[in-house]
Order: sequence, then C-alpha cells, then structure tokens
Amino acid sequence: MEEWFTVEKIDNDTFVISEYKHWEETHCYLLCGNEKALLIDTGLGVSNIEKVVEKLTHLPIIVITTHVHWDHIGGHKCFNNIAVYEEEKEWLSVQFPIPLQVVKNNLTCKPCEFPKNFLIESYQIYQGIPQKIVHDKECLDLGGREVVVIHTPGHSPGHCCFYEPERKYLYSGDLIYSGCLDAFYPTTDPYLFWQSVKRVQSLEVTRVLPGHHKLQISVDIITRIEKAFEKLEREGKLKQGNGIYEFEDFQIHI
Repeated sequence: MEEWFTVEKIDNDTFVISEYKHWEETHCYLLCGNEKALLIDTGLGVSNIEKVVEKLTHLPIIVITTHVHWDHIGGHKCFNNIAVYEEEKEWLSVQFPIPLQVVKNNLTCKPCEFPKNFLIESYQIYQGIPQKIVHDKECLDLGGREVVVIHTPGHSPGHCCFYEPERKYLYSGDLIYSGCLDAFYPTTDPYLFWQSVKRVQSLEVTRVLPGHHKLQISVDIITRIEKAFEKLEREGKLKQGNGIYEFEDFQIHI
C-alpha cells in the first residue's frame, strides 16, 4: 500500500510525501516539532497516507489544509485532528463544491496504475467536522517550531500558504508551483490570486515547497509568477474565460 507514496527528506525533521504515479503529482508535507507534528494536506486519498506518516513520527498529528479541494483532502479520513481555514470550513463539513462524479472523472482522466486495493466505485470525497479553525497570521506552535498561516485566496476562497519564519520555508499549496496555475473555476478569482502572490513575495523565502509537480523549484518563481499576473492585468486579460497563458516554466489558466 505504501508503495504508492514516495517519501523524501527536506531536512532532519521535515518530509515530503508525494504521489508521483498520478498526473496530479501531489505533495504533502510532514513537519515534526518537539511536541507535535503538522501534516500539510493529505493528497488524493487512494492509499492510506497514515501508514506512511506513522513510520516517520510517533508525535501527535495535526492535519492542516491548504485548501479544500479533492486532491488535498483525500487522506483526511485517516486522521482525527483536522484544521482548516475559516472560510472553507463548510466545504469540509457541509458540502464539497464539486459533484462526486466530476471528481472521479478528474481522478481517472489520465492513465494511472492505482494501488491494487483501490476501487473508483468506492471513492468518496472526505466530509467531516474540523477540530480546529485557523485564521490569517495565526502561529501554530509544534514545540520548538512555529508555522504561520498566510491567507492567500484566489485559487480558492480559503486557500492558505504556510510559512516558517525560522527556516524561511514557504509551503505554497496551489498558489506557487511549476505547472498550470488554475484561476478559471467559478470559485476562483484571478485578481485575488495575483494579490496573494504579491503577499508571499514580501516574505523572506529560502525554499518554496509546492503542492504539485516539480519539487525543486527556484525561489524566483514567485517574482516571475507575480510579473506574469501583472502583465495579464496590464493587457486587460486578467478575467475568467480568457484561456491558458504560457510562460517559461508555468502556465496561468483564467
């Protein structure tokens, strides 16, 4: 079951758990403090991420959600201490904004060798009551390790990045990565997306840890994405329905 995931060390107490076999190539991050561990996102939910986590740490786990999209909350079902940003708590506890069949279609739209015990017929979108609601600029103390919540709406209303002031790591979710940045859904906002990129651009960052695709990306991608959004705004193109715009190592879909 665990073979579905790839585990890599960022440093002695930070791990990335990836699903490279799927076209989404999701990344989840395990941050270990002295007292608690924080798991940022839980991926697709097609295999049991808890079994991977328990091999890496015996600390109590808090799961924190960059945003409530199906490919980031799939493994929430394996944990009992879930945190989410206030603006998306109802997406988690009341109703996910996309129909289940659409999610299943997205999950299986490209060839993939899923785990042997995975059945698409049984796949469900996680739904549950979060144990903790987080807010912008809130500091999460793991014991000798602090993580700050940065509200970065645009890709979704409650999207958050997480920042470690001491290590200067930015866990960027779906705001910053090398791939297609999506701001075309009805629940997205291209202008807010741009403003959120500008917000994280003001942070001192030594490493960007994205939610998808290529793990090793340069910090200057933040500035390049911001300039791309600025260019689209200047040209009057920062409006939903305009299509996909190609840049050096990323695209913007609006």
